[in-house]
Amino acid sequence: MFELSLLCPEDRVETLSDAFDALEALSVSVEDADAQTDAEQALFGEPGMPAPREAWQRSRITALFATRQAADEAVRLLQVQDFFTGCSVLDIAAVQEQDWVRLTQSQFEPVEITPDFWIVPTWHELPAAARRSIRLDPGLAFGTGTHPTTRMCLRWIARQGGEDGAQALGRVLDYGCGSGILAIGAAKFGAVDIDAVDIDTAAVQATQQNVQANNVRLHAGLPDQASGAYRTVLANILATPLKVLAPLLCAHVAAGGHLVLAGILERQAEELQQAYAPWLRLEVADSEDGWILMTARR
Repeated sequence: MFELSLLCPEDRVETLSDAFDALEALSVSVEDADAQTDAEQALFGEPGMPAPREAWQRSRITALFATRQAADEAVRLLQVQDFFTGCSVLDIAAVQEQDWVRLTQSQFEPVEITPDFWIVPTWHELPAAARRSIRLDPGLAFGTGTHPTTRMCLRWIARQGGEDGAQALGRVLDYGCGSGILAIGAAKFGAVDIDAVDIDTAAVQATQQNVQANNVRLHAGLPDQASGAYRTVLANILATPLKVLAPLLCAHVAAGGHLVLAGILERQAEELQQAYAPWLRLEVADSEDGWILMTARR
């Protein structure tokens, strides 16, 4: 495979990304061309920062192609376009084929959720303090336990599950399950009727593999598998899709049940409360590193 790297101004990033997609690039990534310098800019709405812009003022955009010929052809076609003015080719370089996702995941260490509840990658030994644990191989799906949003959800499950998780958590829906980490966490705390759903088939597959590794039982599938009311509805996604999903998620919350939402920045709390107000009253239940956990009870 070959990487084609370009330097372009902020207002060309979206156009070039679309062009690379049309040229059948295998992947496209964008980064700050001034990263690790005094000119580096925060961009993607990090906690405590302004709302994001479309791209960096000087952006490095990298497209991956299967062959050198395809990368060269992309350069030839792009350089004659009007929108390429102000852009420049930085490099075309061969890339050794590797399983980049698993290479990255292999760097994860065990994560403490509570003093006796840990997330432990399948390639690590269990910590001595781990009375409960989730053995995890995220594969191609989001959810390793290292992100504050995941940790907050798992802390809520641990607090709610207590000594009688089957009664406290009841029937559970993990909507947008990723690696299945939240659904598996609910199972570890006693829930016995669990649906884990995701629009990404790779996430469903990762969840099924992680379920086997943890010797728990739950149903993993696409979103149309979710049906009826649940005592616990979990959704760790992002603020925008959470707003869109408000009527659907609220409809799944049983009387007396809990809705637990994550993937929300502190500055987005009010807009989420407004989006869910016709159905449920959201409150901030936890916070970590600029992220918040929001919950409601019917």
